[in-house]
Amino acid sequence: MRTEPLRIAARVALAAVICVLPLISNAYWTDVCVSIGLYALLSLSLNVILGQAGIFHMGHAAFFAVGAYTTAILNTLCQWPIFWTMPVAGAVAAVFALLVARPIIHLRGDYLLIVTIGIVEIVRIALINDVFGLTGGANGIFGISRPRFFGFRIVKGIQFYYLVWGMVAVSLLLFYGLWHSRFGRALNYIKEDDVAAEGCGINVTHYKLMAFVFGAFWAGMAGTLYAAKMTTISPESFSFMESVIIFAVVILSGGSQIGVLISAFLFIGLPELLREFSNARMLIFGLAMMVMMVWRPQGLLPPRRRRYHVDALSGENAPQDAPGEGDSGTASGRPA
Repeated sequence: MRTEPLRIAARVALAAVICVLPLISNAYWTDVCVSIGLYALLSLSLNVILGQAGIFHMGHAAFFAVGAYTTAILNTLCQWPIFWTMPVAGAVAAVFALLVARPIIHLRGDYLLIVTIGIVEIVRIALINDVFGLTGGANGIFGISRPRFFGFRIVKGIQFYYLVWGMVAVSLLLFYGLWHSRFGRALNYIKEDDVAAEGCGINVTHYKLMAFVFGAFWAGMAGTLYAAKMTTISPESFSFMESVIIFAVVILSGGSQIGVLISAFLFIGLPELLREFSNARMLIFGLAMMVMMVWRPQGLLPPRRRRYHVDALSGENAPQDAPGEGDSGTASGRPA
């Protein structure tokens, strides 16, 4: 446990840097950091599906789009305040995820990946063709109002910075608790071996669906922040490439929360740092990714493997729960 104080110190230092960064940077870099925060928020939500449950899902931009368009429609047509639309946008995205994931959740690996790619393209084409008569077609929706917080109107880039990164902080705390909950442990078992997890009594289909729903709910709320910041949205903002970037951020991170934040900076911030080398920056970025995949294929900061304490199966230490019903799936049901 010697590394634990170092981990805590690193997290405190990272939080301090995030808090003071907009105070020492210009408006351009503050706006870049807002984009990094939005991608970090989306990647944290996808990490529940891909990083924790091991479900290959490359259609996350579809849930992002559903949340953004729900906010835009409620705000422009019904005059709902932005923050009121946030839980509704998340709920609509979650219901949409449940409807599209239920028929395909039995698929595995590449087959599921291909189907989710089709989902994001179907959503984008439906938005372009204005299937429901509310999305504005290829032009999108204009005139989305700025959010208000207790009467204070959020307009400036630094204000959006603290709003987005405050949401990221809430997400980190929530997902940390989720990771250490019974639900998080079940997802971890499914990621390692879903057949063995099902043999231990875990309802694999149920937990996979719940992972989809939870991740989509958070992506939908991220769509609210995006719509409020841009004040206008269009189908091209939610293309397949957005899903690719979010997917790549999670893969590069290794599945840990801190890894997601660092990976989001590398994918969004690093190309901006290399903008002076415009002719070669993507080549440099591609080479860096290749080196990363060769020398550290497990990702930047993979989460520590769980360790469980197994008591002797005799006497007073005998388990009281039936096999597969313990809180941790081990003989004693208690993590070390």
